[in-house]
Amino acid sequence: MKIHDLKPPEGSRTRRKRKGRGIGGKGGKTAGRGHKGQRARGTVPVGFEGGQLPLQQRMPKLRGFNNPFRVEYQAINLDTIAESGLSDVSPETLLENGLVSKGALVKVLGRGELSGPVSVKAHAFSKSAEAAITNAGGTVEKLPLPFKVRPAAKGNALTNR
Repeated sequence: MKIHDLKPPEGSRTRRKRKGRGIGGKGGKTAGRGHKGQRARGTVPVGFEGGQLPLQQRMPKLRGFNNPFRVEYQAINLDTIAESGLSDVSPETLLENGLVSKGALVKVLGRGELSGPVSVKAHAFSKSAEAAITNAGGTVEKLPLPFKVRPAAKGNALTNR
């Protein structure tokens, strides 16, 4: 047997049905579309409901919302400060050591413990972090945020008045 002698098994390959080719055979005249009506005449879009608002459009699209006044902080834990070995911690020193990204607002969180006194400057502190720093003999200084009022969302209707 050679490759040119290969054939599919008998009955495994059936010819496609040619509809709408006259009344001489099965699938003639209405070609399986029934009599009259919208679907007999032309194509109907998927999801079309006869002019009624389709289910896809009736379902609510937006889930939740994005708060335009959210302030994003970059978190630094006490154990990270202790590992870095810094005595004066500020956003600038954290940036130099690669612990925060440029222009980030820094928030100190209370995971971990401090072995010695550390002076920390940041934009925000958790209560546990503030307590841990002062208990270790360090100082806490809260830096002012770079804006007086949180900036509103761009394109907000209230800003256009």
